[in-house]
Amino acid sequence: MRRFLDRLLVAAFVIVISVPLAANLSGRDGGDAEAENRTLAPFPVLDRSLASMRALGPGLDAWFSDHFGFRSDLIRWYGESRYFGFGVSPSPMVIRGENGWLYYEEDGGIEDYANEPLLDAEALHAWHETVVRARDWCKARGIAYVFVIAPDKHKIYPEHYNPDIHPVTAVSRTDQVLEALADTGVAVDVRPAMMAAKDDDRLFHLTDTHWNDRGAFVAYQQIIEAVRKQRPAVPPAHDRSTFNATSRIVEGRDLAATIGLKRVLHEEDLRLLPKAGRGYKVLVPAGGYATGGDPMVVTEIPGSTLPKAVVFRDSFTSALAPFLSEHFSRAVYLWQNDFDASDVEKEHPDIVIQEIVGRHLYVFYPTPWLVPDP
Repeated sequence: MRRFLDRLLVAAFVIVISVPLAANLSGRDGGDAEAENRTLAPFPVLDRSLASMRALGPGLDAWFSDHFGFRSDLIRWYGESRYFGFGVSPSPMVIRGENGWLYYEEDGGIEDYANEPLLDAEALHAWHETVVRARDWCKARGIAYVFVIAPDKHKIYPEHYNPDIHPVTAVSRTDQVLEALADTGVAVDVRPAMMAAKDDDRLFHLTDTHWNDRGAFVAYQQIIEAVRKQRPAVPPAHDRSTFNATSRIVEGRDLAATIGLKRVLHEEDLRLLPKAGRGYKVLVPAGGYATGGDPMVVTEIPGSTLPKAVVFRDSFTSALAPFLSEHFSRAVYLWQNDFDASDVEKEHPDIVIQEIVGRHLYVFYPTPWLVPDP
């Protein structure tokens, strides 16, 4: 009897570990790139080169790890058991808040919520020097310059954060940097306007780290107002009445994908669509979108004589770009935190906007010497 049970256990083990491969051989791909919010390993290409032969083994291993049968199902089942069964986040990268809100913990997120540690005098001086040098370099060439810090979701909606986690101090790095830049005349604080608007609209996605259309619109109005103080030729920000406020139910977004529940969690996507349509066209990438995450996005308004702009940005500008692009004959969006004078010289813009999200003040250190003397 004991031998029979041992054999039965071995047979069951062999069957279980064989099922994923059998699923692959039958044509079932267990990977789901969209659900995981990342690019899965491709199947290796074997040609006559020695390099491809050497890469075949590791390539097959990487491909099978990402595509083995039932992989996406197993990830989803694990996520459901943790999220619904135990009431916790399935991933250490995501904080499960209250009322369906998810928050990003990585990339300086948890530190930014806790306001710890704060910047020292040397770092604040570096920020001040960097922004002043960029402002003065632009001014010497007749270019307006605006610096903006995009607030994270946990700064606008701390009330939905995990109640077991508390800020160490009331002062944030964003507070520190904006205070240090108060004498520059170019720093924009969009937080007061967003705090005032949050009672009328939800300004961030529930299952995404970013602001939605309506949050980006509030920030856009503040940015354009700051730009117009230096370049009145830029048209005033559009009024909210020129947009249709629409909504739709969508699958969970980036943070839901991070915890394996993109196909399980849903939210109401609150949108703003221009009643008159879009006036700009996306030139780069061809066939792309202003909201895309490409290293370079270029928009133009055909036949326009409006000023031109260069925008140094991170992911928070993706939702800003459709609004900003209506104000410039040509807008070049470059995905980088540093101000790069050589990129500005290539474009000869009238305005430079530099945007950085607040949590990146924990992972990005400014380098004043990268900005040339005026």
